[in-house]
Amino acid sequence: MTEFTTRTTSPFRYDVVGSFLRPEELKEAREKFAQGEITHDELKSVEDKLIIDLIKKEEAVGLHAVTDGEFRRSYWHLDFFWGLHGVKHVHLPHGYFFHGEETRNDSAQLDGKISGENHPFVEHFKFVRDHVSRGTQVKQTIPAPAQLLEELTRQENVESVNAVYDSRNDLDKDVVKAYRKVIQSLYDEGCRTIQLDDCTWGIAVSSVFQEELKDSYYSSAERQECYLKANNEVIADWPDDLTINTHVCRGNYHSTWAASGGYGPVADTLLAREQVNAFFLEYDSERSGGFEPLQSVPDDKYVVIGLITSKSGELEDKGTILERIKEAAKYHPLDKLCLSPQCGFASTEEGNILTEEQQWKKVALVKEIAEEVWG
Repeated sequence: MTEFTTRTTSPFRYDVVGSFLRPEELKEAREKFAQGEITHDELKSVEDKLIIDLIKKEEAVGLHAVTDGEFRRSYWHLDFFWGLHGVKHVHLPHGYFFHGEETRNDSAQLDGKISGENHPFVEHFKFVRDHVSRGTQVKQTIPAPAQLLEELTRQENVESVNAVYDSRNDLDKDVVKAYRKVIQSLYDEGCRTIQLDDCTWGIAVSSVFQEELKDSYYSSAERQECYLKANNEVIADWPDDLTINTHVCRGNYHSTWAASGGYGPVADTLLAREQVNAFFLEYDSERSGGFEPLQSVPDDKYVVIGLITSKSGELEDKGTILERIKEAAKYHPLDKLCLSPQCGFASTEEGNILTEEQQWKKVALVKEIAEEVWG
């Protein structure tokens, strides 16, 4: 019988990306707060109670690293950006265009130099830290530096960048410094697992998006190098006990998607050269292409293959997933593979179209399959 390495830090053999469906009580409280019907303290009280309940559910299903489900956020990425100094919340004429659906139109623009002091996500982490059982790890998810740079290069947002920074190089430097400040603050409070969520590479694999971006500030190759550099400068030179992973997908909004294409176009940059410990990769549909690009991932890095979809409640066939894991192992060592859903269950507060019961059955299936494969 094959002996596999026992995982004691993230990624674990069965894992999740991070976000969970928001309970109706939370959605109602957030709406009341938006309408001025309850105070921020009253909203926080609801959030606190429901996050504690979520932590118990995560532990009960057997997860070794838990999150707050992103229950305090509206978006997986924008709330983090708005927590940085120099970044403001704006509404644009349009949201992001997904397959058959347009998202809400929130975005982020600059009103000053970017910095990362006193970021609210540090308090979010501390709350989860203080409510997990002994031995349970806490994973803090944040959008990657590349994702902030991508948001600021949206056509509607570039003017705010140019009003603050004389060059893109100056912007990049401040983004890196701000991120390192936030991560240092998290580390000082005991955080040992960071996950950089990053859809920029999902855009880079899409021929449709590349056509739309051909007249933008960067060419595709320049954009990849710029984003890789920013991510790696944030990842570099932390203590050995800090694990930094990344998650890449092609968009996840109300069970819809934004982009299609295999990982081939980013294999030589993202997969070969980004200095993370592990890649959480979307692989739940034909839109993600084949496993061949995994050959570019160095053998010392882990790949968490997202074979279970979070976009529907239909439960996958276990045999099919087992066969796909075998296929992936032709291109990256089986001992360096793990299993998860392809994305979170609620990248925004709308959530994907499935029930909470279906959500937990998905997580349980991930565990069942992983234990059958890796023991």
